Amino acid sequence: MDWLGITEWVALVLVVVLLLPVVFLGVRRRWLSRQGGLFDCSLRLSEKTPGAGWVLGVARYSGDNLEWFRAFSIALRPRVIVPRSQASAGVQRDPDPIESVVLYDDQRILRLELVDGSSWELAMSVASLTGLLSWLESAPPGARYR
Repeated sequence: MDWLGITEWVALVLVVVLLLPVVFLGVRRRWLSRQGGLFDCSLRLSEKTPGAGWVLGVARYSGDNLEWFRAFSIALRPRVIVPRSQASAGVQRDPDPIESVVLYDDQRILRLELVDGSSWELAMSVASLTGLLSWLESAPPGARYR
C-alpha cells in the first residue's frame, strides 16, 4: 500500500472518530424523546458562584417522575430524578445578565422545592414552564398526603 492509500485510511478513521459522538448524541436525544415528553431544561448544579453552575440539558416526564439528563453526555440514565409527590413550584424569575449568557434565549428560572428541604433551579422556555407547572398540579387526588 502506498502513502496515498494510508492517508485515505487515516482520513477515513479520523472522520469516523469525529462524527461518531455527534451521531450518538442525536440518536440518544431521539431515544430519550421516544420515552416521554422531552423539553430543553437547564439545571443549576452549583450555587457557589452567583450566575454560574448552569448545565444545559433536557428533561422528560416519566410517570410520576421528572427526569433530567445532561445534553452532552453519553449517560442513558437521568442525572436527577424528581418525584412529583415530593416537589412543589417555588419562586419564578428571569435570568440575571450573567445567567442569560449561559442559558438559552427567553427562558424563565423556576425553583423546584422538595419535601426534604432541598431545591433545584431549572431554566426553561415559558411554554415548558407552563407544562411543568400543570404537571405538578395534576397529581392524582390525595397523592400529596401519603
